[in-house]
Amino acid sequence: MKNTPWQGIFPAITTKINADESIDAEGTARHIDFQIRNGIHGLVTCGSLGEASTLTLEEKLQVAKIALEAADGRIPVLANVSETSTREALRYIDGANKLGVQGFMVMPSVIYVADAREAMLNVRTMAEAAQQPIMVYNNPVAYRVDLKPEHMVELADCKWIHAIKESTDNIRRITDLRNTVGTRYQLFLGVDDLAYEGLALGCDGLLAGVGCAFPRETVALYDLMKAGNFAEALPLYQWMTPMLHLDVSTKLVQNLKLIDALVGVGTEYVRRPRLPLVGEERAHVEAVVKKALATRPAKYQSVM
Repeated sequence: MKNTPWQGIFPAITTKINADESIDAEGTARHIDFQIRNGIHGLVTCGSLGEASTLTLEEKLQVAKIALEAADGRIPVLANVSETSTREALRYIDGANKLGVQGFMVMPSVIYVADAREAMLNVRTMAEAAQQPIMVYNNPVAYRVDLKPEHMVELADCKWIHAIKESTDNIRRITDLRNTVGTRYQLFLGVDDLAYEGLALGCDGLLAGVGCAFPRETVALYDLMKAGNFAEALPLYQWMTPMLHLDVSTKLVQNLKLIDALVGVGTEYVRRPRLPLVGEERAHVEAVVKKALATRPAKYQSVM
């Protein structure tokens, strides 16, 4: 079976919100175009960073439609499926398919901590309903459900599952997956501050968060690593790392939306119960971004 050639930088895009908490369609489309012009290879709508947990199903479909129109066929648009029941997931998949998305990233289970039997059946059911390429999002750190390499072996007969977004926060998992499933799946790393390590171990791409504000820099890191130019990639990664740490946080949405705002590619409006950062938390992010902008490598700088 030939895999869909997903590879490279796929930002998990932030969903732009207006001050009244409605979807900012224009801002979302403008930000997507900015990222595409700076070389990203694909994108995922309404993931954890995209505030999926506070959006209605209809709003998620609205964001998918905005992304498809903004992308205009230039890159694949994947819709993230993170509904709390299989029934709702299938309703969302049906709606997104009708819009024309090019694939899905699916959560094995959210809120309910499913065991492997339940999680695998949920993934299979969504994949068969989608009849499109699927990326399985494995994040036991945040969602406490872990599809391990042996489980991905069991799922290997499902032809629609093409990729894994691995977010265990354990870099050993990448080698364990390669040793267990070989090249059956394309492997994407979902932990920003393990990007260098994951690419060095052979990941096919990154589900990037900070890449939303620094797309060209993130693409450059990917290109350098894939070319085996580790020495040039390392200082670029070290420059990015203080910002990448901000993705690995319970306040990743506020952190990364503030980065967007400070860089000038978005706003920091979030949907409650989240609130914009204040006090020491805000000052820390501002200091990190200020230093990053002052020392930004001109050779790789994103173009506004």
